[in-house]
Parts: sequence; C-alpha cells; structure tokens
Amino acid sequence: MDQSTFARMTSRITRALHGMVARATVRRVDDGPKMQELQVGLLADELADGVERFQNYGFTAHPMPGAEGIAVFVGADRAHGVVIAVDDRRFRLTSLEPGEVAIYTDEGDTIHLMRDRRIKITTLHLEVDAEEDVTMTTKRYAVTATESATINTPSFTSRGVGEGTCASTMQGSLHVTDDATAGSVSLRHHTHKSNGTGVQTDQPLGG
Repeated sequence: MDQSTFARMTSRITRALHGMVARATVRRVDDGPKMQELQVGLLADELADGVERFQNYGFTAHPMPGAEGIAVFVGADRAHGVVIAVDDRRFRLTSLEPGEVAIYTDEGDTIHLMRDRRIKITTLHLEVDAEEDVTMTTKRYAVTATESATINTPSFTSRGVGEGTCASTMQGSLHVTDDATAGSVSLRHHTHKSNGTGVQTDQPLGG
C-alpha cells in the first residue's frame, strides 16, 4: 500500500482527530446549572451552545464574554464538547514571581499569594462573615483607617497575653457617652472628701 492510498483510507480519522481539540472564545455564560454552560465561538463561523465547562473542585468563576478557552470534543463528536480551561488575557494579573499564585477579577480585585509567605488583598470593600467567631494570633497587629473605625459589640475586653497585664495608650481625645469606671470608682458619680476640709464633695458636674 502506497502512502497516498493510506492517506485516503485514513483521511476521515485524521480529520476527526484534528477536530477533537479547538480554541474557543466565550460568547455567553449560563451560570445557573450545576455544571456551568457556555456558548463559544470555534473555528471560522462555528458556534457551539450549551457546552459544559469543567472547573476544579472548590473553585468557580463566571468568565466575561471574550475570554478564551480550550474545547475538547469527546469521541471527536463536535456535538459533544466540553471546555476544560478558560483564561482572559485582558485582566490576568501578570509579572508574578515563580511559585506565586493570584486570584483576580476584571474590576481589579486581587488576592495575591506572594513570596516570603506574604498575602496581599486588593479591593474596595472587604467583608468577613463568620457566624460563630474569628480568632487571630500574631505578634503585631495594626489597622490604619483614614476616616473612622467602628466596633459594634455589647462587650469589649482588652487583656494581657497569658498572665501579663495590658497597657493601653491613646493619643488624642477620648469621648465616652456613658459612665467609665476605674477600679470601683465611677467617673460620672464618684464623690470624695475635699482636701483640707474633710467635706464630702458633690458628684462631678455633668455627671
């Protein structure tokens, strides 16, 4: 059997193999089903709708139209395609160091796992929703709020580590809307004997 005859006999198989994998452009995303479905543009004017996108367990994303992917056609059947990877060169965080990992969005939000075990989060609004508790253990803790900082809680306690004491310093004014107590002495309602006379004083003005 010569080469040309063999090529004619296997041409159908060759075409099928060539069509098993294709670059795809995301046109539309349906994120409602349990398995996300895409409408993707393929070679020339070919359009595939309802193509399932396989994502890694524990991670999910809703790609923007125009993102690019790799489509695989099971059994070389163009009617049975799946998308196994989607990337977006328009928004991907670039210039990472070897070993670094990042999560990004088209709006510029990023979670960047950097070298030297440093994690940087960039966003406009950060929310943490923990129904039971939040525990943080560190050597140093700093918060910089350029406008204000608010804590809403029925009880606030500051104590030393282990058996140590807690030293607190505040630079600037302190305004307390209710009473403040030092030991057993009330700031608003305390009285004391006047120096030199032994006469009991009235409560502080404004108390």
